[in-house]
Amino acid sequence: MNENLIAILILLIYFSPVFYQLGIVIKESKRGNKIPLKRFRKFLKYSVLIIVPIIIGFGILNHTNYLNYEKPLTFDKYEQITFENFRGLEFFKKSLYGNERFAYVVTTIDSEIDDNSVKVQSLFYPSRSFVYKKNINSKELLSHEKYHIKITELFARKAKEKISKLNRFDEYKIEEIIRQANKNERQFQTEYDYNTFHSYVLSEQKKYEKEVDSLLNLLSEYKEPKIEFNDKN
Repeated sequence: MNENLIAILILLIYFSPVFYQLGIVIKESKRGNKIPLKRFRKFLKYSVLIIVPIIIGFGILNHTNYLNYEKPLTFDKYEQITFENFRGLEFFKKSLYGNERFAYVVTTIDSEIDDNSVKVQSLFYPSRSFVYKKNINSKELLSHEKYHIKITELFARKAKEKISKLNRFDEYKIEEIIRQANKNERQFQTEYDYNTFHSYVLSEQKKYEKEVDSLLNLLSEYKEPKIEFNDKN
């Protein structure tokens, strides 16, 4: 069943007593009895006060699993990452194109600009990344998801390459480089998933792996996160 329909069904069941009370209010109002209306308002108030924190809590946990939290990992931890690190929660989605063999990974290009230096690095978020079955034991799927991490690292290095070639520290130009790197990275990630069909098209998967690894090697001198501008002033 569609996850949206499940959510609607849960809400309808939860609020069914409210609808019942509303029916009583309408019926009694026709008789001139206003007491059920006061009770209904009070009942509705407490129902909302209960459900709102629950919805917020579900939303927070669906975004980041704080019940089984693991801090973001930098790229130097790449080789250690397995599906055990995919700690995120997904309350409704149980398949991708009808297949239970699926996962998704969350990565970002993180940046920190100081007075005369900039730090740019890729981060993998274990508690926001999800795999439907941790015991799936699919090397192909794990490899596909981990290459999302490599792609983010690739664009972080591309950004550092451009930043390091600036003649002087220029915060505006640095921010623009990072902004463009994020945009290009998102576009590349989308194309990667589309062209490999989330790892199912093996030939395309291998093609991307070769391309990404090659580009990472070419940019190996930019793997350190911090760039200093002291010598350029």
